[in-house]
Amino acid sequence: MAFSVQMPALGESVTEGTVTRWLKQEGDRVEVDEPLLEVSTDKVDTEIPSPAAGVLQKIVAQEDETVEVGAELAVIGDGAEAPSGGDESTSGGGTTPAEEAQPEPQSAPEPQAAPQPQSAPEPRAEAQSEPPAQSGGSAEGTPVTMPALGESVTEGTVTRWLKQVGDAVEVDEPLLEVSTDKVDTEIPSPVAGTLLEINAGEDETVEVGGKLAVIGSGSPAASAPAPKHAQPEPAQSEPTQPEPAESEPTKPEPAQQAPAQQAPTQQAPAQQSQAAPAQSAAPAQSAAQPSAPAEGAGEDANGAPYVTPLVRKLASENGIDLAGLKGSGVGGRIRKQDVLAAVEAKKAPAPAPAAPAPAANAPAQRVASAPAADSSGKRGTVQKLPRLRQIVAQRTRESLQVSAQLTQVFEVDVTKIARLRNRAKAAFEQREGTKLTFLPFFAKAAVEALKQHPVLNASIDEEKKEVVYHGAEHLGIAIDTERGLLNAVIANAGDLNLAGLSHKIGDLAARARGNKLTPDELTGGTFSLTNLGSNGALFDTPIIQQPQVGILGVGVVKKRAVVITDESGDDTIAIRSMAYLALTYDHRLVDGADAGRFLTTVKNRLEEGSFEADLGL
Repeated sequence: MAFSVQMPALGESVTEGTVTRWLKQEGDRVEVDEPLLEVSTDKVDTEIPSPAAGVLQKIVAQEDETVEVGAELAVIGDGAEAPSGGDESTSGGGTTPAEEAQPEPQSAPEPQAAPQPQSAPEPRAEAQSEPPAQSGGSAEGTPVTMPALGESVTEGTVTRWLKQVGDAVEVDEPLLEVSTDKVDTEIPSPVAGTLLEINAGEDETVEVGGKLAVIGSGSPAASAPAPKHAQPEPAQSEPTQPEPAESEPTKPEPAQQAPAQQAPTQQAPAQQSQAAPAQSAAPAQSAAQPSAPAEGAGEDANGAPYVTPLVRKLASENGIDLAGLKGSGVGGRIRKQDVLAAVEAKKAPAPAPAAPAPAANAPAQRVASAPAADSSGKRGTVQKLPRLRQIVAQRTRESLQVSAQLTQVFEVDVTKIARLRNRAKAAFEQREGTKLTFLPFFAKAAVEALKQHPVLNASIDEEKKEVVYHGAEHLGIAIDTERGLLNAVIANAGDLNLAGLSHKIGDLAARARGNKLTPDELTGGTFSLTNLGSNGALFDTPIIQQPQVGILGVGVVKKRAVVITDESGDDTIAIRSMAYLALTYDHRLVDGADAGRFLTTVKNRLEEGSFEADLGL
């Protein structure tokens, strides 16, 4: 039976996904859970696995095509059904060239094998019309559809096919890359088999559920790749008939047709490699070793480990030599996790030379390491704007056009928190398993202030003339990743204590940088917090995440001399830990006085510094 690969629901509000890259091509064999393609939604990038083992018969949604949730991406043929369906298509498609040249010798070994009499009467015209049979075979294959890659995602764009028609694919083997307005991802093969059809070309937008490709069994796939690959599957399905091979060489005149005709022979591998080395080498190997497609799935045409553009970009930006990496994916394919592990390993020895260096040399070393930022080779080049950057550009521009934004800045003394943190951080890390940073304190103060000032925890609908005051505080956290800025959401942040917020922030940050966030973790925020001081910035004017009406930027905590007025009214100069709080708010709903009251509440909570109960002190 045929299996339809459909665009899955990849988040509560995701309605579509974009095919960024096919990892398998029509005619490829795939295994269960082997990645078929990469899909991108407005939230995440992910691979779509094959739901069954078989052959990719047809790709319905092409790369860069946006597909709706539930729409067909591809068709995968059942491996068990393929031989029966392949008797006609394989014998007709696989022996087509031979039938044109030698129809009579085919009938000679008639008593020996049933498939030969079927192909013997085939005329030349019929043989040439067999290639279109791939569409017929694809109907019985498993369709690969554009999955749902996020709650609000309704379509995706195919950015690159990783497999071509006729390629064997395994279950979960990446087929293509898909991009949405949020993320880029790979779509894996839902079944094992051969990629029979590609229905969505690169840069084509496919709705969620739209058909990307078709995957079928090895036998039906033979007719599909026949025009391109000479005889990928006949060599695999008919290697047990040596007698016809002996009768075929008696006709030397059809030398150009011979390689396809000799596919079922024992001498076929040698003859095919001489007549068409580039195209017939793979079929010869697949006939001798059925598992070869799975082993070769992780390699390109030159035998080098296959990597997706996302992985290649990540490696390039971090100066990682892919040739020296051992992939952990299907067939040795190098995955993002492999590159990230190499990056961590590369960073590990870096502190070694800095440790013995005197303090005076530290600035010089930091300056010397700055040029490493250009190691990606981007300088002086023109590159396609990454999908995530396109989305960020679109969303930030739309946010400024939709709402009336302005920023108010407060200065806050966090000396008490700094001292409290120094006292508790060692015990906190030992007890909670995570480091205690300043950010959870700011997050805690912010969500408490939102409860007192619900106007900042609201959204406005101008069309309906309504204001929604949310009943829970879902705090968005801006996270800087190598791919770009993401806004992960801590659901019900108002119900968490300091330790809970610390755990959530650390977990979301780690998974965001590893591209492991789910679409639902990137939506639903009611107010956002961004750590502007992570790179030393004093303050900034952050842009609101729509449809929110506020975002709080936290500057770097820095010691400096400030004037302190005591209870007697006397002024003194003291060294204090200070930080700036920059609140960007939507003036359509929030007035300057509202913003000031909110910041005052946050400021008082932080300067009070009474977080001992949260820290177990």
